[in-house]
Amino acid sequence: MTQNSIAAKAAADRAALIARYPDVFHPSIGKRLLTPGIVAALAALFIYGLIFLGFDLWKFIVGLGRLGQFVWFMIPPTTDSWARFFVYLDALFETIAIAFLGVSIAAALAFPMSFLAAKNVIPSRIIHFMSRRFLDTVRGVDELIWALIWVGVVGLGPFAGVLALVCSNFGAFGKLFSEAIEAVDRKQGEGVLSTGGGEIANIRFGMLPQVLPIIGGQILYFFESNTRSATIIGIVGAGGIGLHLAEQIRTLEYQHVSALILMILVAVVAIDFVSSRLRFALIGRKPLHT
Repeated sequence: MTQNSIAAKAAADRAALIARYPDVFHPSIGKRLLTPGIVAALAALFIYGLIFLGFDLWKFIVGLGRLGQFVWFMIPPTTDSWARFFVYLDALFETIAIAFLGVSIAAALAFPMSFLAAKNVIPSRIIHFMSRRFLDTVRGVDELIWALIWVGVVGLGPFAGVLALVCSNFGAFGKLFSEAIEAVDRKQGEGVLSTGGGEIANIRFGMLPQVLPIIGGQILYFFESNTRSATIIGIVGAGGIGLHLAEQIRTLEYQHVSALILMILVAVVAIDFVSSRLRFALIGRKPLHT
């Protein structure tokens, strides 16, 4: 085959593709302007947000200088901070316990609820709609607001913190679990049904083996995240190390604050290290780095 015939065949193929997909090769003006228009609209919205919120570059620069002063006041932690190490350590364990109980109870409650919110399990649109909207309502309230509510209901202490994390995580878990259930491969369920299994057997042997590793990974991630969240809600009186942190900030004991922050960072890193290996164990793989 000569070069001319090859070129002619390529040109013919290209002409056939253009004739078959004219919108791809010759898009309309509207499609050409769609992406630049979206970028321009987002940029305009960003600029409007800065103006509406009164963003001041000079104040931001001055604030960075003050932040540097706070960091300077925090370094190094005093020996008095480490003299109270065991007091702070007990509060840190309390914070971890709040996070663990909040995640565990929320996951246990959200697991059955997620099946009601999954379209491929509950065909009823009414039940699905009401379940999703209920989860949206619970998830729409921030955990700090839940902490303020429960502190007013049950009083100060870690019990209010556990209830706050249960409420906030319940809505998030319900949404994530239901989406994982809806994304399962239907072939396994069809195989169970074809052998005479019912809907319960389909869920047990067709869906659960696919979603449990995903759900386990999400629970471990939320446990790590809630360790930080439990610190924040402790500031409003929900117990844990956040209560000590708020007190030291209020009394301007910045060197004590740095000791507390270091303890929180070490705890988060340790939990992340353990949870990452547990996540890989759930999916049957080894971590890339040891």
